[in-house]
Amino acid sequence: MKSGLYYKTKKVTLNLIIHLLLLTVATTCILPLLWMISSSLKTQETIFKDMSIIPRVFHFENYYQAWIEGGFGRYFLNSIFYTVAVVIGIVFISSMAAYAFSRLRFPGRNVLFFIFMAAMMIPLQGSFVALYVLLNKLHLRNTALGYILCMINVGLSTSIFLLKTFFDKMPKELEDAARIDGCSKIGIWWHVALPLAKPVLAVVVILNALNVWNEFILALLIFDSRPLMPLQVALMTFQGEFVTRYPLLMAGLTIAALPIIILYLLMQKYIIKGVTQGAVVG
Repeated sequence: MKSGLYYKTKKVTLNLIIHLLLLTVATTCILPLLWMISSSLKTQETIFKDMSIIPRVFHFENYYQAWIEGGFGRYFLNSIFYTVAVVIGIVFISSMAAYAFSRLRFPGRNVLFFIFMAAMMIPLQGSFVALYVLLNKLHLRNTALGYILCMINVGLSTSIFLLKTFFDKMPKELEDAARIDGCSKIGIWWHVALPLAKPVLAVVVILNALNVWNEFILALLIFDSRPLMPLQVALMTFQGEFVTRYPLLMAGLTIAALPIIILYLLMQKYIIKGVTQGAVVG
């Protein structure tokens, strides 16, 4: 009895410690977000005086001013367009490439795959000079197409790696059954591989959407025309040489963070399914 009670108490204590640790980590992650939202509803005078999470007076006009003065409308639509175009391009290209690397046999397959994997070790900043020269020669600098192609290239290696790992574990019996039903290789990729890969595709979508949405330096390198730049550039509007309008800046940051939060909430069930069930075929 005592032994059983001891182990039960030990298990409860261990679970309590683990939950307290996770709660602490979650709080440290959520607190900056709450502070950002709270600061976006204060004034320039009270933002550093009122340290409470819930402001005494809510200044919702900060969001209106941030949207109008920062020109967020145009930049916001630009970021939406770039993110959607890049994510669709990465999902399409990386899923086909990953399926080919996993299931097809062709000369140089392993060499090409290792080249893609080696590209993961090169930081984006290390390729700025080459990208700038290449885009100039192709007359794609200061164009939306040039920026989209660069961002697709940035996300391909990691996406191919994730999808190939999944396709390697996919039962071959499913492909054989589809082949008997008359599916071609493209048909198997579309009707069998992609539907099963939804959890992994959700991770690919979120990772790349977050990367494109937050991109700033590459946009400054490629674009000369401000109307073509993404949302992150608009945040510079509120950072002057001597004064930074923090409430408007925080309102802009909240607007910029909202689409990614919504995307994650929409995709979370697929991510959880992939983690808990081993991506169906794990």
